[in-house]
Amino acid sequence: MGTILATMALLLFGGLSLGIWVGLTLAMTGSLSLYIFKSIPVDRLVAQYAWNVMTTQELLALPLFIVMGEILFRTRISTSLFQGLAPWASLLPGKLLHSNVIGCSIFAAISGSSAATTQVVGRVTLAELDRRNYDRRISMGSLAGAGTLGFLVPPSNILIVYGVLAQVSVLKLFAAGLVPAILLAACFMTWIMIHTTWDKTLVPASEDAFTAMPWRERFGALRHLAPVAFLIAAVLGSMYGGIVTPSEAAAAGVVGALAIATFQRDLNLAKLKEVGLGAVMTCSMIALIILGASILGSASAFLGVGQATAAFVHGLNLSPFVLLLVLFLGYIVLGSFLEGFSIIVITLPIVLPMVMAAGFSAIWFGIFLVIAVEIVQVHPPIGFNLFIIQGITGAKLWEITKATLPYLIILILFGVALIAFPEIALWLPNRIGLK
Repeated sequence: MGTILATMALLLFGGLSLGIWVGLTLAMTGSLSLYIFKSIPVDRLVAQYAWNVMTTQELLALPLFIVMGEILFRTRISTSLFQGLAPWASLLPGKLLHSNVIGCSIFAAISGSSAATTQVVGRVTLAELDRRNYDRRISMGSLAGAGTLGFLVPPSNILIVYGVLAQVSVLKLFAAGLVPAILLAACFMTWIMIHTTWDKTLVPASEDAFTAMPWRERFGALRHLAPVAFLIAAVLGSMYGGIVTPSEAAAAGVVGALAIATFQRDLNLAKLKEVGLGAVMTCSMIALIILGASILGSASAFLGVGQATAAFVHGLNLSPFVLLLVLFLGYIVLGSFLEGFSIIVITLPIVLPMVMAAGFSAIWFGIFLVIAVEIVQVHPPIGFNLFIIQGITGAKLWEITKATLPYLIILILFGVALIAFPEIALWLPNRIGLK
């Protein structure tokens, strides 16, 4: 088994170090490992694996949600979000800084992507907060932290991929992500309130324009949230109401996004072309990674890698809590070299059997992995959210990293809390009895 693991590690990290695409590296590692260590028709086996994973029913929702996100990315929905949220966010300590967290939480529910959430919300909120003389450090930090919610709030693209690879219910994963997402957003907002109360220079001393707004106008501003509320009801409401499957809900989301774009007069042929190209490029990249991960995972199972690793860890006599802490730290370290999506597909074939052997649910582990990936999103030097904010603001990367540090700590502590209290993720799917 040692020879098999060494060979697979050499193939995997050798391919990545040569700059070969992640999906091709994963597929190459799995295929060559089978060819070297097993006398079987690898070409037929790989073809069967490819057909099985690419025709998975749950995977159909992924390209549709990506198309929905591409459409919304090119509308004025982020401006509408700010206009609807600002009058209410200004009532809390920290005032309009909360528009980053609430805006990201809402947009995450209709995009499924951390990067898209950070970019779309940040384009509006950061410019507005700068104009109102809010401290740029806390503006950038709160956006970077809140942008990670795009991976946790359903319909999360990465939860769909995990559900397909781990062969668990995508709908249960969506439900499991809701409570942690709400709690994590509340943690971010609580820190903003504590930080701005402790250091009053972070928020401008001048009276905010929204503070003295009459309640009639404040309630009237909620009309700007109507398009978002409509889309969330169409997608999430229909799924959890048992009316449609995730794939059908994704199709409804695309129709709803097209309706919003048409109503806001943001739709034309040039933008439709951008939507199509963006969706095809993103879907192709993800499909290649999923296929490669499936081949590697199947090869690992066929060669007994997962079982051997689980037996080795079991022989160490680690408590389940210590085992997960070690894995959590391992994922944080890997985040210094690989982006979050690659970490999941590379490690899942080996780690999932080990975790399930320790008595943990695959549904819970999916949420645990997402928290680890969220940390990677704001963890230098790979963190995508940091680079997105740098592109919006032009600030130096070390300044953004320093501003994001409190939210990184919150994410790490939240991951530890999830290990200690698994019911944070499991309470809702168990409560509503999803299949």
